[in-house]
Amino acid sequence: MRYGLVATNPIERAALATGLVPTPLIDTYAAAFGEVVLVATEQGIFEALKDGPLDAPGVAARAGTDPKATEKILNLLTSMRYLRWTDGRFRLGRTARRYLLTGSPHSARDMVLMKRLELRWIDALGGFLRSGEPLDVHGSMSEAEWGLYQRGMRVQAGLSATEATRRTPVPKGAREMLDIGGSHGYFSVALCRRYPGLRSVVLDLPQAVEHAAPILASEGMGDRVVHRAGDALRDDLGEDAYDLILAWSLVHHFDEATNRELVRRAARALRPGGVLAIGEAIRSRTPAKANQLTAFFDLYFSLTSEAGTWTFEEMASWQRDAGLVPRRPIRLLMSPGAGIQAATRAAA
Repeated sequence: MRYGLVATNPIERAALATGLVPTPLIDTYAAAFGEVVLVATEQGIFEALKDGPLDAPGVAARAGTDPKATEKILNLLTSMRYLRWTDGRFRLGRTARRYLLTGSPHSARDMVLMKRLELRWIDALGGFLRSGEPLDVHGSMSEAEWGLYQRGMRVQAGLSATEATRRTPVPKGAREMLDIGGSHGYFSVALCRRYPGLRSVVLDLPQAVEHAAPILASEGMGDRVVHRAGDALRDDLGEDAYDLILAWSLVHHFDEATNRELVRRAARALRPGGVLAIGEAIRSRTPAKANQLTAFFDLYFSLTSEAGTWTFEEMASWQRDAGLVPRRPIRLLMSPGAGIQAATRAAA
């Protein structure tokens, strides 16, 4: 998957093919276009149109914004196909109605709003490039930001959970699961709904559990999916305790030595025949094979964590050294660049 200019006619396609289009000038506008969508979401522009078409003054009245400025942003959002314009009135396009309204079953609104946090972190990229010192994002968020972060991460999980749940190798008859760093618990929820005999403990930092608890409670899973506040790097994970251990979007936070030790302790906590499944954005083995999105994630997680992304081969080596038997890598089709590296503990 790539992000960039999209030609809309043969002349534009030819111009791009020649290499004479100054694409860096356009690429640097990307942040501005993203800011427009983010501000429109924050200021209630899309929500103002949820009940039907309105002219610009009507949208401004509902959103509490300036009519002239509102008209300008509505015009741009129309050119971006978030809105449609007919007979002097604006209405929501399919994408905006599906993903940017609070009540939509497919709403990604909280994840869009979380971008305000991410943009602030990305603004520190220059300092990171000079010093190599990453940010401590988890140690610097306010209470309100922790809530926004958890809600956004829950939306992100919802985008991949259906396929990830279906393709995660779950041992036959599995009863007990540990979800390391699972925060909102949605991957556990999805797996437990798919496997009625399965129960899960979601282990995460106290700040994450505090703000993720209401999100998990809204799923109505009762005692089948429960939180446990702690630190996976220090807490005892147990021995022969779980049939399935899941670590989703976790190992990009840690360096190789830390991940090897975590996987070793997780392997010890598995029952014979149990599975450790690591779900992550996957780094390509070489830059020549890199996907633009996964290369960005590698840089982004290096900035906001301690390490970055890992290859399938690197994760499999941790599992192998812990005495597990790595399985074939699973590339997720609906989440380009993401995958699952699972491994099994030999049966007794």
